Amino acid sequence: MGILTKKDARLILDPLADDNPITIQVLGICSALAITAELMASIVMAISVLFVLGIGNVVISLMRNIIPSKIRIIVQLIVVATLVIIVDQVLKAFAYELSKTLSVFVGLIITNCIIMGRFEAFALANGPWRSFLDGIGNSLGYGVILIIVGFFRELLGSGTLFGHPVLGDAIEKTGLYATGYENNGFMILPPAALIVVGIIIWVQRSKNPALIEEN
Repeated sequence: MGILTKKDARLILDPLADDNPITIQVLGICSALAITAELMASIVMAISVLFVLGIGNVVISLMRNIIPSKIRIIVQLIVVATLVIIVDQVLKAFAYELSKTLSVFVGLIITNCIIMGRFEAFALANGPWRSFLDGIGNSLGYGVILIIVGFFRELLGSGTLFGHPVLGDAIEKTGLYATGYENNGFMILPPAALIVVGIIIWVQRSKNPALIEEN
């Protein structure tokens, strides 16, 4: 059980590239638009989904043989809602300002298509160990895209990273001219997230043309 076979390793590695939940499966787009204007918020959301999906997959897998099929969606919602409440309470206790920034979006993890999709497609049909690996892999794939988008949106939109000036304060006005980087306000708007995700998808498919044929 504890030995990571090649088949098990694919459960973690595939979602990071050729089966990414955002760029290939086109899931979880809403949070990619909503909370990636700041890198820290992107990282915290990625960690939150990692916890919820990793633990949730294991719980659903352990219960898979005793859940009546007619109420399986309700049971899944109860499990994910419980885990999201834990995440929300931890954020309020240890990172209150950040919890206010993420606001309702933490609660919306409950309806994240990636989580419910993995419960249905994998956890209900596999054991706890493989379900855990599947949850970790898909949440990492989701988190990597969020962090990349958050990095470029905050850097180019606000000239900061983790709230610290990196580019914006480098501007020095000399006479009628300004030298350095001037923040691009468009990057902190939701449409910019789609553009960055689109660029990532383009790069991904350029490196692996087989993905174009599959999709």
